[in-house]
Amino acid sequence: MHIADHQRGADAAAVGNLLLHLPNLLCSLLVMVLLSAFFGGIGLILVLIWLVSGVLIFHRPTESALARHVLRLRYPTPDERARLEPVWREVIARAGVEDRTYELWIEDSTSLNAVGAAGHIVGVTRFALDNLPNGELAAVLAHELGHHVGGHTWSSLLGYWYALPGRLVWRALRGVASGVFRASRACSCFLGGILALVFGGFAIATLSSLYGIPLLLLAVPYALAAVNRRAEIRADQHAAALGFAPMLAAVLSKLHYAQEQQKAAAAQAAQYAQYAQYGPYGPYAQQGAVPPPKEEGRLSKLLSSHPDYHTRLHHLQPYLQQHP
Repeated sequence: MHIADHQRGADAAAVGNLLLHLPNLLCSLLVMVLLSAFFGGIGLILVLIWLVSGVLIFHRPTESALARHVLRLRYPTPDERARLEPVWREVIARAGVEDRTYELWIEDSTSLNAVGAAGHIVGVTRFALDNLPNGELAAVLAHELGHHVGGHTWSSLLGYWYALPGRLVWRALRGVASGVFRASRACSCFLGGILALVFGGFAIATLSSLYGIPLLLLAVPYALAAVNRRAEIRADQHAAALGFAPMLAAVLSKLHYAQEQQKAAAAQAAQYAQYAQYGPYGPYAQQGAVPPPKEEGRLSKLLSSHPDYHTRLHHLQPYLQQHP
């Protein structure tokens, strides 16, 4: 086993994730500064604690609490560990990663999935553990290891944490604005116009005083989704470079098949709903007739954090050609 010089790093996807969270960070910093001004000296201490709290993503007890209470993971049982550890040792031996660098966790789920989170968490579902052969299970673990080696896990969590104050205030403002507009509908048009002018003036003042940062926030979710899709491709390539390309392609085929089955089940449920509503003369009541699948909108595709099956398989082709 060759130990790599760097156990984790930060590739272009990780750096891009951090840069795209910068507008959110500035808004969060503004929120925290305003809070510190309101609370005085105690508020300043809270701001300093918030600024240094990001290092906790590499603090193992904090990670354990995150894994249990947020990700709903648990430690493997002895039988699960006996099944998982030989496969994991093969993966880290190929990657040159020390055994103690990362921790294995289990998610009690009936779906084929895995997760890499924080600084040291590698989780896999019970379904994947029970149903995947060793090679495919190794490919899944190598993919999640690729997220860690590329810095995707810690950069995403760090960006999310420092964006949280601004995001909470943004949600609160949206709730207030929604309530105001509902109230304006119930009131006279004159009062509604006054409220619209007040909120419009506030929005213009915010944009001019914050150099258009709120406008950038509208585009951030789409840019972050694009970076996340790139991170998935990089993690796939990491697993493929370790020799798991055919196994990873097999896993992707199973995931694609499961998604198609879900779409078919949803279409069948829609058919039953049509029959229940319109009876035997509804548009989809004929034997074998199924409603056409709902096309995914362009905006929803742009917000997807994972590339589609064909895109991922296309990026695996150079590695698959090495394993005829």
